[in-house]
Order: sequence, then structure tokens, then C-alpha cells
Amino acid sequence: MGTLEVDTPYPPTTTNHHHHHHHLSKEEVEEEESPIEEVRLTVTNTDDPSLPVWTFRMWFLGLISCAMLSFLNQFFAYRTEPLVITQITVQVASLPIGHFMAAVLPKAQFHLPGFGSRRFSLNPGPFNMKEHVLISIFANAGSAFGSGSAYAVSIVTIVKAFYGRKISFLAGWLLIITTQVLGYGWAGLLRKYVIEPAHMWWPGTLVQVSLFRALHEKEEQRMSRAKFFVIVMICSFSWYLVPGYLFPTLTSISWVCWTFSKSVTAQQLGSGLRGLGVGALTLDWTAVASFLLSPLICPFFAIMNIFAGYLLIIYMVLPLAYWGFDLYGARKFPIFSSHLFTAQGQKYNISAIVNDKFELDLQSYEQQGRIHLSMFFALTYGFGFATIASTLTHVGCFYGREIYSRFRASYKEKEDIHTRLMRRYKDIPSWWFYLLLAVTLAASLILCIFLKDQVQMPWWGLVFASFIAFIFTLPISIITATTNQTPGLNIITEYVMGIIYPGRPIANVCFKTYGYMSMAQAVSFLSDFKLGHYMKIPPRSMFIVQFLGTIIAGTVNVSVAWWLLTSIVNICQDDLLPPDSPWTCPGDRVFFDASVIWGLVGPKRIFGSLGNYSSMNWFFLGGALGPIIVWIFHKAFPKQSWIPLINLPVLLGATGAMPPATPLNYNAWIIIGTIFNFFVFRYRKAWWQRYNYILSAALDAGVAFMAVALYFTLGMEEKGIDWWGTRGEHCKFATCPTAKGIQVAGCPVH
Repeated sequence: MGTLEVDTPYPPTTTNHHHHHHHLSKEEVEEEESPIEEVRLTVTNTDDPSLPVWTFRMWFLGLISCAMLSFLNQFFAYRTEPLVITQITVQVASLPIGHFMAAVLPKAQFHLPGFGSRRFSLNPGPFNMKEHVLISIFANAGSAFGSGSAYAVSIVTIVKAFYGRKISFLAGWLLIITTQVLGYGWAGLLRKYVIEPAHMWWPGTLVQVSLFRALHEKEEQRMSRAKFFVIVMICSFSWYLVPGYLFPTLTSISWVCWTFSKSVTAQQLGSGLRGLGVGALTLDWTAVASFLLSPLICPFFAIMNIFAGYLLIIYMVLPLAYWGFDLYGARKFPIFSSHLFTAQGQKYNISAIVNDKFELDLQSYEQQGRIHLSMFFALTYGFGFATIASTLTHVGCFYGREIYSRFRASYKEKEDIHTRLMRRYKDIPSWWFYLLLAVTLAASLILCIFLKDQVQMPWWGLVFASFIAFIFTLPISIITATTNQTPGLNIITEYVMGIIYPGRPIANVCFKTYGYMSMAQAVSFLSDFKLGHYMKIPPRSMFIVQFLGTIIAGTVNVSVAWWLLTSIVNICQDDLLPPDSPWTCPGDRVFFDASVIWGLVGPKRIFGSLGNYSSMNWFFLGGALGPIIVWIFHKAFPKQSWIPLINLPVLLGATGAMPPATPLNYNAWIIIGTIFNFFVFRYRKAWWQRYNYILSAALDAGVAFMAVALYFTLGMEEKGIDWWGTRGEHCKFATCPTAKGIQVAGCPVH
């Protein structure tokens, strides 16, 4: 999301060299500095190769945090506010535990049979930064690189919970592991193009680097960071009892609905979860941080771009289309819904149009008629098309020359200090990556050939998906490495497969997952490698930790998913669940709709010649032209410094998280992000530098532990309380249509 401007509290690290290079002249020292200023300010130019990395502490904390994060993230993935607990929480929490282990574990050395004369110790000295980095990389694998849980788990969920069909545990496990690991094979082969060159600087990793250094600096102040973390975590833990159990209505305080309890239009405007969220507020941290991640970590100009896009789409385009033009008969349907509808405004009965072979039953499809989307859902897809197109032209216009020259420079330039320091460690032999690639491809082919009745995807689909992902990995990792934006391939892959192979929903989502996830995993893998490069971690240990972490995380994800899907009655069926039940699976609902739209019915019958929404394809053109216009203005008025800050991919993709996210999440996220990253950052910079990231991590951790504790103590026993404050947000008319003559159960007729 734009380049991160990291304000670092450290002096530039040029002073550390001189004791290394007494005999070098000043010019030679200058020459080996990194060419990027932010990197010079954040990353040290020294390295101590004697620090132990493969320690008992690293394995113990790393494996535990990986398993815990994958458990928590999968557990939350099915809830109405799916909080994602990222590696920052582990980064902050593992520090005091590491120091504690270094203080109490025995230092005695011992021999292990089979290792010859090498001596081992449970405690090889003080807890150091390199162990800490490896622990947090383990944790990062556990949170699927910040996206919560493995993407492919949704396939298992929609087959079992939405379509009500069968899939075996083995097929599910294979799907998850192969889609998560496939990209690592070719990522490793691209390392020398996007990791070693100093110009490929990966801005996102600098936040991590500055956080590690901040956590390991000696503390003088009275309120240490660890103490601050514990206090905030306890407060967050205790408070979540209120919105999480005693008074759930506080999650979405939609006072407009309460004032106008009979009016459909007022409730459409005021509902935070099912309307436009005018005035909707929240006192629940999960609602703030669940879809857009924590607002404390996002830089202010990105928050502003998202705010502009959100205003434009939700408060200008959507009301105009719905009340102004009544586009596509919008008023026959709710204004904000991710369900699918018939022409009469009723919910579309999906299971009726799926036959025994799990393919489209054309006769019953003709009976029910075309699929209709709510105005908002249709617009989301339109803006999704525009975002993809605009990313390509935005990067071409604003960074094209820079990317090209950096790519050329990366061949010619001298190695910078970081790459030179990394030469001390054994590199990973290429055959590791070739082997990994061959094994994963073989496993995926076995899945597609022998278990084809479960995944529907033919072997050529797998080859084609891998080909698309492989082609896109280099350009997208270069974009991420220089601009910190990662365009997703999900809409493109599902569109392509829906045209080639329509009528088969699971084949489509499998194709999408192989095409999109292997590219995304490759980029995340490279990003972690760059962090290791800056922190001087031996490459082999990095690779082993990432690989093991991914396998463990995928296994835990699929096991937790299986447990919840089989033990919670009516999970994901939001019309059958009680009103205060948190198990509504908003993310999987959208994944299911995508499988129906792109797979079962196919884009031709929705966005093509046989559907209602063919004009949405014009958004591709609009998105592609937008950045070119901004760029022309920038060239015409070079003195206006705000013009190049207009970042159309971020602005158009602002509502990319909606659905499943709702206006409530955006309101809270924008307000809190602005308070901390603008006001506190500007007027209390010292406080911000010390505590901002720690506050974010502590709020996440406290809420996570309380939510799990509540589920295990009260939720599984089904001990609920029932009063006004537990019956949802009290906007029951927000999902009603407003057109004349449309009758929907529980709604007033117009």
C-alpha cells in the first residue's frame, strides 16, 4: 500500500563501519552503503555470525506460536468479525518469554548420539535478535502471511457447509498443503533477481526491521514496553467479555435504526452490518481490526486513499445507483447483501440448480431464471475489475521507468553491504527448490487425477494455473519489492476458468486457488527472505523454518476447520442460526457466491452475453485509463505535490474487502487509524515510536484469548443470556427491498 515511510529513531548507521575498515577511504565506505535512504536509516550494516540460531528456545517458541496462530486464525475465520492475529502479536509476546527462558534454562552442555563430538546446550547464551526473527517467521507461516488461514480451507468449507456434499479429509489436506507450498519452488529460483539487488528494497519488511530493533534496544524508561504490553493485554482481555458475551449489540451501535424503528430507508442508511453504516460505531476491537487488519500499522496516506475510495463508492456511487437510477432493478433487492437473488427479490435456491454430478442443472436453472446480485455486490465486482486494470497501468506509468532501470541496475550494480555480509553463510542449493517443485506438482497431479471426483479439476487445469502463476510471479514481486503493492490474481483466474470450463463450481475454485495462491505465497516467501537478508539470518535455516511452518499451519487449519464444521449445528447458514450466533462465515459466504457466479453458472450467464451485468466489463477500460489521466495531470502540473499521491489501485480497491467487510468496520478503522497515525504520530511522536505497534499487538492478543476462552467455557455448553443487548444490532428492515409489489418474509410491502 504505497511505500511505507518508516520514521526511525536510530541515527544512520555509518558510524559502525569505521572500526571494520580502517584502511578504506571515505568514498569506498559510501559505495557499499545501500542506495535506498529508508534502508540506510533502518537496517544496521553490521553482523555477528557467531550468534546461535538453531536453539531449543527458537524451536519451542516457534512451533508453539505457529500452531497457536493457525488454530486461532482458523477458529476466527468462521466468525462474523473474523479477527486475524498476525505475527506482530507473537513478535512482541515472545520477547519476554525468550528472555525468561534464557534466564532459567540450564546452561549445561551435553552430547547427542549420532552427532559425533558436537556439544549441545538448552541455553547457549542470551536471547538474541536472530532467534527472535525466526520465531516470528514461524508465526508468520501460522497466520498464512497475514491473511489468517490457508485460502484453500474455504474449498473444504463450501463443499461441506454450503453445498452439503462430501469431501474426504485426505483430499482437503492435500489441496491445502499443495496450494500453500507450490509457489515456494519457483520463488526460490527467483531469489537472485528480487532479493540480492539493493534496489529491490521491499518497503514492507522495514516496519518489521525497525520493530525488532526497537524491541531489542536497552530500555531506560520507567514504563518498559513489556509492561505496557501486559497491561494493555489484560485490559483488552477483560473488556472483550462485554461485547463478546454480555452485550453483543455494542459490536455495532447503529443508533439511526433505533431512532426510526419502522422505516426501511432509515435502516438501510443506518445499519452498520447490513446497510450504509451512517453514524454506526463500535466498542469492539474485533470489528475495528478484523477485515482490514490493525489500523495502527497502516501509514496515514494509505488510510486517506482508502477513506476517499470508501466515500466515493459507498456514499456517492451506491446511493445514486440505488435510489437515483434504480440500476438493474436494484430496489427489488436489499441494498447491501452478498446473497444471490431471483428476479422476484427472493433468495436464490442454489442447491436446486446443482445436479448429482455436482454440475449445473440447466433445466432447473431456466426455471428459476437468471441470477441477480444486490446493487452493492455487482458494483464490487465492477470496481474489482477496475482495480486490476488500474494496477497494471499505475505501475507502468509511475514506476515503469524506475522498475526497468532498477532491473537493469540490479545486474550491473556492485553488491551492497547486506548482500556481501550474507555471503558468509551457506546458500541454499538450487536442487532443493527443483525437488520441492517436482514433489508438489506430483502431489497436485495425483490429487487431480486420482481424486478428480472430489476436486473436479482436470490435470490440464493444474498445469494452466501453475503457468499463469509462474508468469506473474516475477513482475508482481518486482512491483511489491519497489512499491509495496501486491495486486491479486483471484478475479482474473476465476474469470478465465469460468469461460473455459463453466458449470463446475469446485473445479473453478481449485483453479483459482492454484493460480492465485501459488503466486501470492511466492511473493510472501520472498518478502520473508528479504527480512532474513536484512537481519542476516542464515538462508538454510530460513527455508527450513518457512517450509515446516507452512506444513504445520496447513495441517492445523484443516483439522480445526473439520472440527468446527462437524460440531457446530447450521454453521454458516446465517438464516438458520440464532440472532446472536457468531458463526456466520462472512468470508466463506463470498467464496461460495464466487464459486456459483464464476464456476456453477459461469461468467457468460452473468457478466456476458447471456447475463444482466455485461456493462460491468467497461470497468476494465475505466480502470486502465484512470492512472494514465492522473499521470498526465502530474506531468502538466509538476508543482502540485499531492497529485502523485493519488493512488488509484488503492483508491478503487478501497472496498475490496467488502463484502464480507461492512461499513461499520471501515468507519471504526478510519477513525482509529487517523487518531493514531495522524494526531498521535504528529503531536506525540516519542510515544508513537515506543508504543504504537505494541498497543496494536496487545489489543489483538487480549481479544483473541478471551474469545477462545468464552467459546470453550460458555459457547460449547450453549449457556447464553437473552435480553435486548444480545439480539444483534436491531436493524431488521435493513435487508428489505424498496420496490413496489415485491414481497419478502418479515418486510413491509410497498
